[in-house]
Amino acid sequence: MAGAITEVEAAHAMTGRPEDADKPLMRSLGEFFGHVVKGIRTDPAAPPARPAPTEVRRTVEEEKRPDGVVLRRTVIEEVELPPGAQPPRPTGPDQPCP
Repeated sequence: MAGAITEVEAAHAMTGRPEDADKPLMRSLGEFFGHVVKGIRTDPAAPPARPAPTEVRRTVEEEKRPDGVVLRRTVIEEVELPPGAQPPRPTGPDQPCP
Protein backbone atom coordinates (compact mmCIF):
# COMPACT_ATOMS: atom_id res chain seq x y z
CA MET A 1 0.00 0.00 0.00
CA ALA A 2 1.71 3.18 -1.16
CA GLY A 3 1.73 6.20 1.12
CA ALA A 4 0.79 4.27 4.29
CA ILE A 5 2.56 5.40 7.45
CA THR A 6 3.58 3.19 10.32
CA GLU A 7 2.35 3.47 13.89
CA VAL A 8 5.72 4.91 14.95
CA GLU A 9 5.57 7.60 12.26
CA ALA A 10 2.00 8.48 13.27
CA ALA A 11 2.97 8.87 16.96
CA HIS A 12 5.95 11.03 16.01
CA ALA A 13 3.77 13.20 13.78
CA MET A 14 1.21 13.76 16.56
CA THR A 15 3.61 14.70 19.37
CA GLY A 16 6.74 15.77 17.55
CA ARG A 17 8.78 13.54 19.86
CA PRO A 18 10.01 10.18 18.59
CA GLU A 19 10.42 8.81 22.14
CA ASP A 20 6.62 8.88 22.58
CA ALA A 21 6.24 6.21 19.91
CA ASP A 22 7.95 3.56 22.07
CA LYS A 23 5.90 4.30 25.20
CA PRO A 24 3.63 1.44 26.37
CA LEU A 25 -0.10 2.06 26.58
CA MET A 26 -0.23 1.65 30.37
CA ARG A 27 2.49 4.29 30.83
CA SER A 28 0.57 6.72 28.64
CA LEU A 29 -2.61 6.08 30.65
CA GLY A 30 -0.71 6.59 33.91
CA GLU A 31 0.68 9.90 32.70
CA PHE A 32 -2.76 10.99 31.53
CA PHE A 33 -4.45 10.27 34.85
CA GLY A 34 -1.51 11.82 36.71
CA HIS A 35 -2.07 15.08 34.84
CA VAL A 36 -5.81 14.93 35.57
CA VAL A 37 -5.21 14.38 39.31
CA LYS A 38 -2.65 17.20 39.41
CA GLY A 39 -5.17 19.51 37.75
CA ILE A 40 -7.82 18.61 40.32
CA ARG A 41 -5.46 19.18 43.27
CA THR A 42 -3.99 22.46 41.98
CA ASP A 43 -5.60 25.73 43.07
CA PRO A 44 -5.94 27.91 39.94
CA ALA A 45 -6.33 31.07 42.07
CA ALA A 46 -3.02 30.51 43.88
CA PRO A 47 -0.14 32.81 42.92
CA PRO A 48 2.80 31.21 41.14
CA ALA A 49 5.32 29.64 43.47
CA ARG A 50 8.20 31.72 42.16
CA PRO A 51 8.02 34.77 39.90
CA ALA A 52 9.97 34.62 36.67
CA PRO A 53 13.30 36.47 36.78
CA THR A 54 13.72 39.64 34.72
CA GLU A 55 16.57 39.48 32.25
CA VAL A 56 18.78 42.55 32.60
CA ARG A 57 21.63 41.88 30.22
CA ARG A 58 22.90 39.20 27.86
CA THR A 59 26.39 39.12 26.41
CA VAL A 60 27.67 36.57 23.91
CA GLU A 61 31.33 35.99 23.14
CA GLU A 62 32.14 33.74 20.21
CA GLU A 63 35.48 32.42 18.99
CA LYS A 64 35.90 30.41 15.79
CA ARG A 65 39.03 28.26 15.67
CA PRO A 66 40.84 27.17 12.51
CA ASP A 67 39.97 23.51 13.15
CA GLY A 68 36.24 24.31 12.84
CA VAL A 69 35.45 24.40 16.57
CA VAL A 70 33.30 27.28 17.74
CA LEU A 71 33.62 28.36 21.38
CA ARG A 72 30.70 30.41 22.66
CA ARG A 73 30.17 31.95 26.10
CA THR A 74 26.77 33.41 26.94
CA VAL A 75 26.34 35.38 30.16
CA ILE A 76 22.77 36.13 31.21
CA GLU A 77 22.23 38.53 34.09
CA GLU A 78 18.84 38.28 35.74
CA VAL A 79 17.06 40.00 38.62
CA GLU A 80 14.45 38.28 40.76
CA LEU A 81 11.97 40.80 42.10
CA PRO A 82 9.60 40.40 45.03
CA PRO A 83 5.92 40.12 44.10
CA GLY A 84 4.41 43.46 43.05
CA ALA A 85 7.75 45.22 42.46
CA GLN A 86 8.40 47.14 39.23
CA PRO A 87 11.28 46.02 36.96
CA PRO A 88 14.38 48.21 37.20
CA ARG A 89 15.06 50.84 34.55
CA PRO A 90 18.46 50.86 32.84
CA THR A 91 20.73 53.56 34.24
CA GLY A 92 23.91 52.94 32.26
CA PRO A 93 24.82 52.73 28.59
CA ASP A 94 23.69 49.09 28.44
CA GLN A 95 20.22 48.48 27.13
CA PRO A 96 17.95 45.78 28.56
CA CYS A 97 17.30 42.69 26.52
CA PRO A 98 14.01 42.57 24.62
